[in-house]
Amino acid sequence: MVGLSAILLAACGSGLPSTVMKTTATFAESPGAQPDYIFPLVRFQNFNTETLSQFQYLMYRPLYLFGDNGQVRLNTTLSLADTPVYSADGKSVTITLKGWRWSDGTQITARDVQFWQNLVTANKYNWAAYTAGDYPDNVTRTTINPNNPLQITFDLSQAYSTYFFTYNELSQITPLPQHVWDKESPTGAVGNYDESAAGAQAVYKFLDDESRRISTYDTNPLWQVVSGPWKLKSLDTTGNVSMVPNTEYGGPIKPTLTQFNEVPFTDDSAEFDQLKAATSVNNTTIDYGYVPYGNVPQRASLSSIYNFQPWTGWQITYAPENFSNPTSGPIFSQLYFRQAMQDLVDQNTFIREAFFGYGYPTYGPVPIKPTSTFVDGFEKTNPYPYSPSAAISLLQANGWTVNAGGVSTCTSPGTGTGHCGAGIRMGARASFNLQYVSGTPAIDQEMAQFKTDFALAGIQIELSSAPFNTIIASTVPCGGTSCGWDVAFWGAGWYYAPDYDPTGDELWACTGTGANARFAASDAGGYCDPEAESDILATETNSHLSAMYTYEDYLAKQLPVIWLPVAYGQLSMINKNLRGTVPQDPLLQIYPENWRWS
Repeated sequence: MVGLSAILLAACGSGLPSTVMKTTATFAESPGAQPDYIFPLVRFQNFNTETLSQFQYLMYRPLYLFGDNGQVRLNTTLSLADTPVYSADGKSVTITLKGWRWSDGTQITARDVQFWQNLVTANKYNWAAYTAGDYPDNVTRTTINPNNPLQITFDLSQAYSTYFFTYNELSQITPLPQHVWDKESPTGAVGNYDESAAGAQAVYKFLDDESRRISTYDTNPLWQVVSGPWKLKSLDTTGNVSMVPNTEYGGPIKPTLTQFNEVPFTDDSAEFDQLKAATSVNNTTIDYGYVPYGNVPQRASLSSIYNFQPWTGWQITYAPENFSNPTSGPIFSQLYFRQAMQDLVDQNTFIREAFFGYGYPTYGPVPIKPTSTFVDGFEKTNPYPYSPSAAISLLQANGWTVNAGGVSTCTSPGTGTGHCGAGIRMGARASFNLQYVSGTPAIDQEMAQFKTDFALAGIQIELSSAPFNTIIASTVPCGGTSCGWDVAFWGAGWYYAPDYDPTGDELWACTGTGANARFAASDAGGYCDPEAESDILATETNSHLSAMYTYEDYLAKQLPVIWLPVAYGQLSMINKNLRGTVPQDPLLQIYPENWRWS
């Protein structure tokens, strides 16, 4: 469903022919990554840009919205609340809502913020953004001002950097319509169930169950009460989305489009065929799409209809290794082996050959682009430049017999200098499976080169592919004999959203060791390092920037994942008559309420 039937005729001026003026617009989804969860308290398997930034945020605005004129910064104009006010000792923060309304006319109040807080506290282990010790653990109490229902104060467990707490903790909060959602069953009455832990768990279970029923989204009254500029009209199980304006939206920019659509594709070629089918700027089925990397040489053929706009994301790209795998985990736990693998990643060739130059490298946990004060000189210098000879030397110096083009094996097991390391048995093979995202020829090419380069040091990579949602659902810390994955690549690494301050707390913060270890919810490979944890905690204090440099330099060297080059968020092709689309947001959020036809 492309949803472009609503048109009107408009005169273009005296003596000129009439032209078709659209009132709807269509956005192309990434292959196999359609939105699939509507409840904002998102599980890990649904925690992705397509579901949050390009679907949920259109209907359910976070308490604070980030991204402003192409920069990573707090957008006070579009936020539901005024700028947060911190106490002098930094141990509490007061938030005052602006008084905007839900789509049913009910005012958005502090009770809606508290409802979120109660649900996330009681169900934190189900929430993709949870990191032990951070939000919501670091909020000890919430108090609604009895004289102002729009004001709520959060008492904190310690003093925090106001930048960190605003950008990485308050950014996680989405007010929810308590007057509609605080119930335990479809036919149950709305109450205050969230005020007890058991009640909050029952409410969460109900909302989570309803959110899994994608085919009912357009008929379920729960999802018709929204705070954002858009309301859901329909969504089917293949990913076709239609939205219409929320006439009660309180923000400063109201939609002028009568309908906004998102359309799914199984692969890049199907999307590009739709772009090529356009006959003029007024006859397009995709108004905001992308040129696949494999078709970059053909983009000039679309230049009369579409503007080309590379989309820089606030992101790093990587492939996590599974440190919990009982067979390969002990191998990945050896720093020398991770260094050898990183030495075999030829990022510049990947960028040149697979991405036609439209990419940039990842050398550590802080994005190199867009320009920011967070990245320091050490990370930019590439601690591990491509060098197969260096990789071979590392393996040989640590007990491996290298079989270039075949499979290297551990021939000196044990610990200490010259040995393979703890937990690695005699004859262990440097052979691993790598599942990567399907549907993108550029990534097919990148992974084929990855396999070829690793073979130069006798590290055998067995490739397979699967849809994006399949990979992120299975790539989790695990244990036991069923924990079979080795390396995974879902194609995009990590966008720092909604953890906009790139401290790593959602990626590699952890507590405990061994069976008692608790990982950050998005620590796909189960990496845990006490010094990294200490460095991450230091970034949350008022010595924020200097601590950030210490943290990023340590992880750039320690390699919690295999760093891979960043492909631009997408190489956008935007209808020349569609205004209000640029600058594109580095957090990959879209704002169709800004879009207007010329």
